Amino acid sequence: MDSAAYYLGFDFSTQQLKVIAVNEQLLVVYEDNVHFDKDLPQFGSAIPGVGSVQKGSLMELHSSVNRIVAVARTQGGVHVHSDKLTVTSPVLMWLLALDCILDRMKSAGFNFSKVKALSGTGQPRLSDGFLHYPLIGQGLSNKSISDTLPSLQQFDAADVFYRTQHGSVYWKTGSRETLNHLPAEHPLHIALQTCFCIQDCPVWMDSSTSAECRHLEKSIGGAQALADITGSRAYERFTGNQIAKIYKAKPEEYSRCERISLVSSFAASLFIGDYAPIDCSDGSGMNLLDIHEKSWDEICLNACAPDLKEKLGSVVPSSSVLGNVSSYYVQRYGFSPLCRVIAFTGDNPASLAGMRLEEGDIAVSLGTSDTLFLWIKEPTPALEGHIFINPVQSQDYMALLCFKNGSLMREKIRDNCSSASWEEFSNILRSTPPGNNGHIGFYFDVMEITPQAVGVHRFDAENQKAS
Repeated sequence: MDSAAYYLGFDFSTQQLKVIAVNEQLLVVYEDNVHFDKDLPQFGSAIPGVGSVQKGSLMELHSSVNRIVAVARTQGGVHVHSDKLTVTSPVLMWLLALDCILDRMKSAGFNFSKVKALSGTGQPRLSDGFLHYPLIGQGLSNKSISDTLPSLQQFDAADVFYRTQHGSVYWKTGSRETLNHLPAEHPLHIALQTCFCIQDCPVWMDSSTSAECRHLEKSIGGAQALADITGSRAYERFTGNQIAKIYKAKPEEYSRCERISLVSSFAASLFIGDYAPIDCSDGSGMNLLDIHEKSWDEICLNACAPDLKEKLGSVVPSSSVLGNVSSYYVQRYGFSPLCRVIAFTGDNPASLAGMRLEEGDIAVSLGTSDTLFLWIKEPTPALEGHIFINPVQSQDYMALLCFKNGSLMREKIRDNCSSASWEEFSNILRSTPPGNNGHIGFYFDVMEITPQAVGVHRFDAENQKAS
């Protein structure tokens, strides 16, 4: 770790928080992760015995958490509610994970004062491509960072970037003051535990807002009219429809909310010690942003909830510098006080940037959700798929198809068929001929996006339903 400067990336996926650090030659110098279910047993699907608590784990670092956590345990980092449509994650879990991973880094002797740029991404899938977003977004090649990005030489500390799509966080009135004065002697999950109107936040896997989607489309003049403005027809997981549901189902909590963040801007808020704006790329996944004007659409806002524009704040380009890192991180972890924070974005835009796609390229990402995406110049929104504002060049766009039943569904089938062993699963596959003699199955554990379907559907060689 003797490089003159490091560059950090955080990835809040659905199931874990990962951190990676590279030097100016983009060589990995540090890497770690916190698996929500396993490493945060207060939230996870199984609690290990006392003897299994590991040194440096969150149980050791923050033993007080058991006294403040009293929630159902997560599976795969989420709570799937009894209706099988509502899917949420506890906001406190994300704070705990960030506390844990930063404390582990400090215990390992990581020199935060040398971090010049931080980057990060969020929920549906986990990939390291996010790390390079703010660098590639400003023209970085695979050469030395200092050689290829002169604009970064003026940064005497870190740029912070983060990723998550669609999930939302609801800050209670008065929380800005708490953010502005975070006490360095307390971990984030203690300092901020009373700052949220909604403790269990809707995430991208939620499919419970069909009524709100239909209302929004009707208010705009139909599904295609909404897609023409926002880049997508109304989708249940999109944040505007989630906000509409919360306003209808929990009006008191909504009225006490002074800021609604995407998980991406929530994370940026933690680092700057103030409410961070939403970036245009992540904002494109809300059914609220005019992707042509790059501003909130008033009709969409009013169709979802009152006073929403004020609660959402402004939108900014994905490469915007938000300011310096909060003094909390300077005092608690030793960051440079000049550490810069870059606007955080969603996972899919960050994947496009991190994979360095150009016009004409197509990428397929297999993760908690599976996606296909590409860089485009002219948006032509349709009733299937999505158009987002491009995170690298805001005058361009990205097109995307998303499939919800990804790795969790694959792992569930593996667990049922082969004792949770991919090797055994592969042996079973090899025992049958390619094509499986015409038998085929479609597996949708939760309501799929494209096509809209749920359940297990198996067919034999005669196209008849099979058990």
